[in-house]
Amino acid sequence: MDVAGFLARHPPFDALEPDSVARAAAAVRIEYFPAGTVILAQQGEPSRFLYVVRSGAVELIDEGRVLDLLGEGEAFGHPSMLSGEPPTSTVRTHEDTICYLIPHQVAEEALATPTGLAFLGATLRERIVHAGERRAEPSDPSLARVGALVRRELVSCPPETTVAEAARTMAEHRVSALLIRKDGAWGILTDRDLRTRVLAAGLGGDVTVASVMTFPAATIPFDTMAAEVLLAMLEGGFHHFPVTDTAGQVIGVVTDTDLMGLERRSPFALKSEIERAPDVEAAVAAARELPYAVCALVDTGADPVGVGHVVGVTIDTLTRRLIELFVAERGEAPVPWAWLALGSAARHEQALHTDQDHAIAYEAGGRPEDDLDPWFAALGEHVTAGLEAAGIPRCNGDAMAANRALRRSVESWATAFRGWMQDPGVEGSVLTSIVFDYRRVAGPLDAEDVLDAVVRTAPAYPVFLRHLGRRALDASPPTGFFRDLVVEAKGEHAGTLDVKHRGITIVGNLARAWAIGSGLTEKGTLARLRAAAAAGRVDEETRAGLEEAFRALWDVRLAHHCRQVRAGRPVDDFVDPGALGPLSRRQMKEAFRIIARAQKLVAADLGVSPR
Repeated sequence: MDVAGFLARHPPFDALEPDSVARAAAAVRIEYFPAGTVILAQQGEPSRFLYVVRSGAVELIDEGRVLDLLGEGEAFGHPSMLSGEPPTSTVRTHEDTICYLIPHQVAEEALATPTGLAFLGATLRERIVHAGERRAEPSDPSLARVGALVRRELVSCPPETTVAEAARTMAEHRVSALLIRKDGAWGILTDRDLRTRVLAAGLGGDVTVASVMTFPAATIPFDTMAAEVLLAMLEGGFHHFPVTDTAGQVIGVVTDTDLMGLERRSPFALKSEIERAPDVEAAVAAARELPYAVCALVDTGADPVGVGHVVGVTIDTLTRRLIELFVAERGEAPVPWAWLALGSAARHEQALHTDQDHAIAYEAGGRPEDDLDPWFAALGEHVTAGLEAAGIPRCNGDAMAANRALRRSVESWATAFRGWMQDPGVEGSVLTSIVFDYRRVAGPLDAEDVLDAVVRTAPAYPVFLRHLGRRALDASPPTGFFRDLVVEAKGEHAGTLDVKHRGITIVGNLARAWAIGSGLTEKGTLARLRAAAAAGRVDEETRAGLEEAFRALWDVRLAHHCRQVRAGRPVDDFVDPGALGPLSRRQMKEAFRIIARAQKLVAADLGVSPR
């Protein structure tokens, strides 16, 4: 057998240098297990190897129930091997199976890479999901597979069907969406499309569905958990999802209505409740349920960065509703305007320990800003107070629209951006880590286009680029000698480490420096890393490592927040490493080491020493 060639095709070995793969292959022990053999026993002896299935298949079994089936190239045993704890499930051969057994020390080399960290992260998330499935009652709807929610047969029509005929078909079958097959893919026409794309657009009933449908339609596999579908709907603003079977064929449609009954505190239900709130008090009361919705998502093993996105979307929803209520009471603004989220809010990277960062831009049209400011000042304080009442505290640095300095004409904002790029100064030094992350949340003015045009000129300002690079070196990850984590030595947080400022924020600062330094206008940290790598600003290995480090630390942060919420304690970002399992601690250490290596690259570019 070509052991090295086989390993090189599968994670975590597929990202290793050939010499490293060869060392792993040389250490492999090959064993044959007849069908029905128990290789590892749940709560039995810890695994001494990382096992890779060469041929055959093995079952992961929890208390007699099969959770998963692993086939050729898939690995098992490493969580128990690394943690020294008993296996959390039994591993039994489903058929005659040959496995490669890789010893602990050799396996560690493969796992101490960006791909290895991603491999560990995926394993941890799978274990969370399996643990949640064990704890959940069989009737827990949030853990149901979405295929079980498809209640009707597929209703379809040809692309040349007129919208009048399509509407009659929808009424006849009492469905809110039709699927349309075209050019080997599926499109979708919803009742909302009929209202907005046909009636509101003044079109007649003789136009074809092909001209107004969404094509191609986003689909979701039948075995996706309902909670994950709800998350995708929330993030994408979807109300329907075609569901596919194992062969990729569409079997039906699941709607937001199908999911509304999952949980009163689900993100989708929460968003809808805020949008329908009749007054500020009702909107605030609904938004205060956010921590419980987030914890429910964390329990399902949802992608942690996606959960941060959900928090951001929910805060956006509350912000928009507060603005709508203000306008209904006070009347329209005197000029076109935009409410801008700043910092982590702009990036949609907010957890349960977050504060407010926002601003207002408007089109002055030659009028004095002081004459226009009273309406915007009142709006800024109204929204700031509403968010604060919902449990989102005011910014300690006063980076809020309630502050006069954060309410400007869009021309003034563009001038300020250019000034800070020429010479950051004291004000720019404080604000560049906040205001250069911006996103319009509400208002008719497209202020982002104006500011994006300024940011694209950033490569012409080397002093500013050095400033951004230095911001990425302001803090250092808590790595120390002998592979330990450096924790706070004294004070109220003694024995803990700040997972946000000593890890997550650093990755965000690195991504901002690389992206803006390339004249790129992406806002999210992961989007910035990918865009910077595509532009050649950072190598692919560093990008992959930072992306998984970012995701791993978000995982730890959100789990910590949820433990505090359920214990009724104030939420913070100070994590006690001793409270984590061995595998989580190892994953976190590797994440911090990857961040430290990336900081060295930036420091070398700047010609300075990292902290």
